[in-house]
Amino acid sequence: MATRNIFPVTRGERPLPNRAKLLVSIVNRGEDERLASLLNDFSVALTFTCPGMGTARSSVLNYLGIGTSEKSVMLALIPESDEGAILSGIDNKMSLYLVGRGISFTVPLSAVSEIIAGGLCSAAASKFVYGRNIVKDKDRKYDLIVAIVAEGYVDEAMEAARAAGAAGGTVIRSRSLGNAKAEQFIGISINEETEILLILARREGKMAIMEALSQSSGLKSEAGGILYSLPVDNTVGVGAIGAAYDENHPGEKAERQDETPSEDK
Repeated sequence: MATRNIFPVTRGERPLPNRAKLLVSIVNRGEDERLASLLNDFSVALTFTCPGMGTARSSVLNYLGIGTSEKSVMLALIPESDEGAILSGIDNKMSLYLVGRGISFTVPLSAVSEIIAGGLCSAAASKFVYGRNIVKDKDRKYDLIVAIVAEGYVDEAMEAARAAGAAGGTVIRSRSLGNAKAEQFIGISINEETEILLILARREGKMAIMEALSQSSGLKSEAGGILYSLPVDNTVGVGAIGAAYDENHPGEKAERQDETPSEDK
């Protein structure tokens, strides 16, 4: 399969200084080293990995590559100018367009270590990035929802999220650390043993999912959940998210289809 040019460049665009960006990938356990090697084939990346567990149950949700199996959650800093080549390479070489292979997406950063950014960008294919390639907030289609709940409540949280339209999620084991001061000002007690639920959601469905999580697993519940979301720029391997959202919002699906121009017109 030919590599897609995710970020076309238009002549006359003003080049901007290159910068670092965060790449998040969720792949089957054991494929993290392969992905790390692939990243360095296409560019240069500073990569970290941790174990996770998938939560999706139905065959449709398995298109996400987030089933009830062991996963690797990978965080990599990459040069923004190489983002298109990296995502296309991951999609093709890791076959994320196939069932059960995984997802990968980029998250913008507000700041990063100057030494790290300088080293990554100096080795990039280009020293610049073009304005058209920088995703504006109005053009983003996905958000990453993060729910931190007490150990043992993550299944309940995922059920509520799924009922609100979430396709699936990934769980990371975690521990509350040194939060006594925050607890004093917030007025709550945070469980020491926690689990982090990551859900990549369509932007138009994000608030419904977060509201469902708040009601079922929020701070005032036994789960003591802490919720927030992060913007997502570009994605590969996320086809089932749209399918799951359309199943739960048939009216919106029909409306979008009506607005899509036909190729034979």
